[in-house]
Amino acid sequence: MNQQAAPKGFINKALNFIERAGNKLPDPAVLFLVLMIFVWVLSWLISGFSFAEIDPRTSQPIVVNNMLSGKSFGEFFSNMVTTFTGFAPLGIVLVAMLGVGVAEYAGFINAGLKTLLSFTPKMLLTPMLILVAIVSHTATDAGYVLVIPIGGVIFYSAGRHPLAGIAAAFAGVSGGFSANFVPSGIDPLLQGFTQSAARIIDPVIELNPLNNWFFTSASSVLIILLGWYLTDRVIEPRLKSVAVDENADLPKGTMDPLTKKEKKSFYTSILVMTGMLVLLALWAMPATSALRSETGVLTDIKAPLMRSIVPIIFIVFLIPGIVYGYMSGTFAKTKDVIDSMSKSMTGMSYYIVMAFFCALFIDAFTKSNIGALLALKGAAGLQSLQLPPQVTIVGIVFLTSFVNLFVGSASAKWALMSPILVPMLMQLGISPDLTQAGYRVGDSVSNIITPLMPYFPLVVVFCQKYVKSTGIGTLVSMMLPFTVAFIIAWTLFLLIYWGLDIPLGLQSTYEYVPK
Repeated sequence: MNQQAAPKGFINKALNFIERAGNKLPDPAVLFLVLMIFVWVLSWLISGFSFAEIDPRTSQPIVVNNMLSGKSFGEFFSNMVTTFTGFAPLGIVLVAMLGVGVAEYAGFINAGLKTLLSFTPKMLLTPMLILVAIVSHTATDAGYVLVIPIGGVIFYSAGRHPLAGIAAAFAGVSGGFSANFVPSGIDPLLQGFTQSAARIIDPVIELNPLNNWFFTSASSVLIILLGWYLTDRVIEPRLKSVAVDENADLPKGTMDPLTKKEKKSFYTSILVMTGMLVLLALWAMPATSALRSETGVLTDIKAPLMRSIVPIIFIVFLIPGIVYGYMSGTFAKTKDVIDSMSKSMTGMSYYIVMAFFCALFIDAFTKSNIGALLALKGAAGLQSLQLPPQVTIVGIVFLTSFVNLFVGSASAKWALMSPILVPMLMQLGISPDLTQAGYRVGDSVSNIITPLMPYFPLVVVFCQKYVKSTGIGTLVSMMLPFTVAFIIAWTLFLLIYWGLDIPLGLQSTYEYVPK
């Protein structure tokens, strides 16, 4: 990236340094390969040591597994194919992009953006995009494959820098992961771990799955405002000198008004999409619906509806895309539909290569137990400091954000850390609800700066659609201001929220009183 005309100042110089240093790292695929080998060697070096930390999954002292042993090496090769094909983000990305690709190449998405831009003031594009990104949390990982690339297209169509749109969407989807006013499957998932940990001290304690809902709802306003300011005042000005590459796949003339034929095609397609969503809602409404979990809850992480989000995205974009394509004349035969799917997969080829090495690295990192050891030692260290309650909550936020750089899964981290942190704070009079809220802040803010996050390489690919020279350093330097601002402002927000005694959620408390 050419930074000669970039704004001056200490912050900008620091970000430029991070970008240059980061872009000197190997290609992301090679980086994951190097990290995998590093994990192998490190696991071999420390596997002979004994550790005092108790693994909550086994109730035994944690053991680092030697990934260079004959048995582990044999499992690595025998499971290599299934490790890759079972890599969760891979299927999510490819299936969703098949449907979205049809809608994109048919012109349906472009028509929707034109319509959106026709009535949305330019100054409100950023907060609207971040709002949509935040709401996308409800559909698990859908925001990564749907909202983030559309963020780039929306900004490009409005004459703004597309990377700024990608940054804003990424900040909302991932950096503000725990900021949402719509309940989602992550709420009962985390509550389950919190309640289990709390029962170490209080065997009969009951926590509401929406015990942080009020706080996460209020946090969404904070994230939107912060993201809006940073995108428009920090990120986009810094990108002014970064030229968008010439690319035939980028939308052309997107600000031209829709023709009469295009309008008719678009509104017919929207009617079809709306009808599909209404039918889905009617199917989900009955208490006995097959889309509900065994307990009758739609938002349960195990509910068929939550597990079908990606196929739903595929169908909801595929069919209206086909309708638009045939009505507008973009599609003339069925081969055109298949060709549009092929084009969307061609754009994902680089991500597939990165996903292969990323899957192998994450598998080795998980099986070695190095990530689990890191989380347990951090939690034990925080416990040993015996800090005041407010400082301890701040410590949880920062500890979680650090561990998050290495262990991306929210549930995996909390499964390891909650059995230590929740009982520890209960003994200090702090409720499990508040401890979980602190964890959720820390779990969100550093997602957007860690290349080890499974969707990070995908965002790099989205950026390369507009600026081919985009590398890891480019994306990290672009997202770092969001991380710094979010962790400071969100932590202060939690402390103020606590100080004002505003309810965290349903049936939640700040204090724990032993019974």
